Amino acid sequence: MKEESNICDFGILRDLRKREKLSIQSLSEKSGVSASVISKLERNRTDAEIDTLYRIARVFGMTLTDLISLAENRTSHMLKAEEYRSGDFRFSRISYANMRCMHAYAEAGSELSNPEVHRDDYELCWVIRGHLKFTLQRETYDLLPGTSIQFDALLPHTYEAQEDSELFIVHLRKDKRF
Repeated sequence: MKEESNICDFGILRDLRKREKLSIQSLSEKSGVSASVISKLERNRTDAEIDTLYRIARVFGMTLTDLISLAENRTSHMLKAEEYRSGDFRFSRISYANMRCMHAYAEAGSELSNPEVHRDDYELCWVIRGHLKFTLQRETYDLLPGTSIQFDALLPHTYEAQEDSELFIVHLRKDKRF
């Protein structure tokens, strides 16, 4: 019997399989990987071959990289928020490799135009309370509580608080979608 490796934990395959309501046999049929290999992978009792992982990942609609990343990163990552100001907005920010999450407050009349330099991200703004006027190039939107907007963060954009507002902004890296 093979010793457990600390590099990757392919027990995640069991979680994925159960989430999709697949038996080991049905995953075997869909992937072309033998049921015994899948069982051994789920119990970390065999080395994973790239081709095998690729075929299994495709059944779940994932890339090989996504599957390996899930198996490699089975721990949580806890950070403490950093406080800062940008324009007239007050922020608390948490930054991970693939995303930045910002909780912001803006008083009526506050404006934030061309926020700090963005990476090649998607940006999502979700208004919790208040009223924001959002401008993206030649488009203008009124964002009210419960509404959100998503766009390419590299495009010039402006947030204007029409009244005291609270919002969440998330920057999601394009090269690391999930």
